[in-house]
Amino acid sequence: MAEQIKFGTDGWRGAIADDYTFENVRRCAQGFANYFAGRGGAPNGIVVGFDKRFASEYFAAAAAEVLAANGIKVYLCHMDPDGATPTPVISYTVVALKADGAVNITASHNPPTDNGFKVRGNTGGAIDPEGLKQIEAGIPPPEDVKQMPMEQALSQGLVRRINPAPQYIEHLKYLIDLAPIRNAGLHVAVDAMWGNGAGWFPNLIGGGATRITEIHNVRNPIFPEMKRPEPIQPNVDKLLETVVRIQADAGVITDGDADRVGFADENGRFVNQLEVYGLLALYLLEVRGWRGPIVKTLSTTSMLNKLARRYNVPIYETGVGFKYVAPKMVETNAMIGGEESGGFAFRGHVPERDGILAGLFLLDMMVKTGKKPSQLLAWLFELVGPHYYDRIDISYDESRRPEFIAKVKKAQPDQIAGLKVERIDATDGFKFDLGDNGWMLIRFSGTEPIIRVYTETTHQDKVESILRDGIAILGLPWPVHEK
Repeated sequence: MAEQIKFGTDGWRGAIADDYTFENVRRCAQGFANYFAGRGGAPNGIVVGFDKRFASEYFAAAAAEVLAANGIKVYLCHMDPDGATPTPVISYTVVALKADGAVNITASHNPPTDNGFKVRGNTGGAIDPEGLKQIEAGIPPPEDVKQMPMEQALSQGLVRRINPAPQYIEHLKYLIDLAPIRNAGLHVAVDAMWGNGAGWFPNLIGGGATRITEIHNVRNPIFPEMKRPEPIQPNVDKLLETVVRIQADAGVITDGDADRVGFADENGRFVNQLEVYGLLALYLLEVRGWRGPIVKTLSTTSMLNKLARRYNVPIYETGVGFKYVAPKMVETNAMIGGEESGGFAFRGHVPERDGILAGLFLLDMMVKTGKKPSQLLAWLFELVGPHYYDRIDISYDESRRPEFIAKVKKAQPDQIAGLKVERIDATDGFKFDLGDNGWMLIRFSGTEPIIRVYTETTHQDKVESILRDGIAILGLPWPVHEK
């Protein structure tokens, strides 16, 4: 009997050569083809792209062969020098070509042992949870997978290799004027995390007075000097050291597939992803003068609620993942949407995370205001007050999931770290609302066997105590082993 493949937040991820095999990638591609067959087909074609992980280009070719065998035209992204394409570029290409969707071979920020199969709809954004369930349900056993050799698919015009970069770059110029950044005389350290963001910032804003020093900008699927290509500490520590060593004005980090962003100030301090979301919202509202709804996941910053009140714009909260954020952005014509992991999307673009554009916006904020990153943070905190954030990731045996969920459900604390619990939100995980004092969230990852305990609070001295109480609710000892 064929192994069941479960789609999580974005699609499916697995361990290479264990469950992530060519056979299972082909089954997923057939499931995607079946999904479109049930919706009247995919007459406008499917974009297929891939990242720099081990064998990603071959997995992408396997998916393209299956789609072609189902009579679906495939636009296979293949950029120089190694073909890998950032996730936001793949997403924009769906819109530019008016395609019906996309398959992206990437495990994003997962460990080097993993790869993934992401799917996108005709907006370039994530497919909603019901659509993901339909794709998953349509994944057949191996004997029901159609397949066409690549050479045959190419000769019949069912697969066409494309370079999607030029169209994406032209669209970026519509969203942001790059010349002022290029001519600002900044020195920017960029960490591509051995991934798809390599070369983009030098190409977009290099060549003028601004200098770019790029690290981890070649292909290396084992991701040296970091646990995984996720733009949080300690993975970004090398970039922070680089900022100090070269006396850079700022540091920008893109994750493995370049859909998430990290940021560092001029002193080599990591600007956490909740602070980045606050800065990006402030940039659009105050510097660019935009107005419109803000979409946030329940795991990200309450600074956004305060900015929304200050600028009189609506705010919507969703479950974790762009499968919730993207549909809500489309529904509300949101100005910005984002999540705690450092992924942000913007109106006028695609309802999908774009680490490249987010990084450019942060640099543009520096140029337009004349402020250093530390001064931008000080400005944000003047408006909304200081907020302090931390997160602990705990690896666990999947078989214990029901046990841990039962423990959290049973817990009904009146206080967390001495702060009153005003309500518990079980929309996605278990969020303990501490009112103006902040929140604590216990959530089970949708892509890995990891429990995440997060907090954001206005009390710097309460951060560890809140996390301790979250770990205690799970019945685990402190200190806890972090992944």
